[in-house]
Amino acid sequence: MTRNYLAPLMGVAALAIPASVLATNGYQLIGIGAYQKGMGGAITALPGSAMTAVSNPAGAARVGSRADFSMEAFMPSRDVDFSSMGGGSADSAVDIYGVPAIGWTAPTSDGSDLYFGGGMYGTSGMGVDYASTLVTPGNGSTIPPLYWDGYSNVSFWQMAPVLAWNVSERLSVGATLNIDYQSASFKQRVVDGSNNVINNFDLSRSASEFGYGIGLGLLYDISRAFTIGASYKSKQQFAPLEYQLASGDITANGTPLPGGTYQLDLDFPQQAAIGMALRATPALTLAADVKWIEWSATMNRLAVEGPDGIVVPMDPGWSDQTVYALGVDYKVSHRVSLRVGYNYAKAPFGAAQVSHNLLLPAIVETHYTVGGDVQLNNRWQLAFHYMYAPEVTMRAPQNDALMPGAKIALSERSAGMNIGYRF
Repeated sequence: MTRNYLAPLMGVAALAIPASVLATNGYQLIGIGAYQKGMGGAITALPGSAMTAVSNPAGAARVGSRADFSMEAFMPSRDVDFSSMGGGSADSAVDIYGVPAIGWTAPTSDGSDLYFGGGMYGTSGMGVDYASTLVTPGNGSTIPPLYWDGYSNVSFWQMAPVLAWNVSERLSVGATLNIDYQSASFKQRVVDGSNNVINNFDLSRSASEFGYGIGLGLLYDISRAFTIGASYKSKQQFAPLEYQLASGDITANGTPLPGGTYQLDLDFPQQAAIGMALRATPALTLAADVKWIEWSATMNRLAVEGPDGIVVPMDPGWSDQTVYALGVDYKVSHRVSLRVGYNYAKAPFGAAQVSHNLLLPAIVETHYTVGGDVQLNNRWQLAFHYMYAPEVTMRAPQNDALMPGAKIALSERSAGMNIGYRF
């Protein structure tokens, strides 16, 4: 049995995926700031904070003159398990991340129907840090034990200047020019019992690049009680990430690859959403969203390309996601509002792709949220949220060519506060 596992493990270290997960549909946040999180991300037709620039740009013309300052503590729990191969299991050592965001919007002049705003938003970023873990014990004589360790640290930011217009009493439109920044570092290797490197994938010297894209949005009031919304965000285009590697930083089937400049072309996917909001009573508002994220265009096939035509495939095999979100907002009084939310999207990959996603266990599907806000006075508002995504586990098939029976698991919690200020 051990002999059968040795050949697949020779290539496993080349499967680190340079992306990450946050409270999450794939590796995208379900919402930015306490208001959006409290609504479970169902905010396309119901913008409630200046964070709307990166969700529905038209909302910048609806939320009034305000600024929002958000800080979220994101707390994932991840583990990897090789017990099906006679190995061990490990928990990631990194268990909390800070996610800041700031947004603002105001009319271009007194009484104008044209609004300008923007902000800086942490929309994705996390990492894993697995200590050396036994994968297979060997046979005690001719085949040595094998150990695996892995690390990743990724961040993704968006700056989104927004221009929005109240075309009429019922119709608002908006657009953003997204200016993006991403940084990625990751490392994964397999060693034998004498610490000899069997295979290596070391991009631990972080690479970063700027990118760009656009966002479009629309809001239309069918009646005083019923609003529909729609938004679209283009693919965010990035120049390839560049890594300066030494000989052996990457190995292929045990053979060290030469040093030089290696590149990874990683963009962020286009997406579209539609939503509706129903003001059932003066105190109670219901909202629902459906969103499509085209992960297949950016996370289906990836490869690191090096000198002399070297190509190291990673092929995480992600599919598109359809996200369903529901939110309820209830005004307890003119100063206090409470919210609950629900968000669901099927994991973007299945069991057959587990061995390609050991450093990217983006498999949580269901999210439950609560939140609320308090109007401290005519200017200041304090909001909060809490989110819980129950643990999901996924196991590679026993006939998997790389990691037979390997299991990944992920659960998530997050809590955050938002300070809002009305001009």
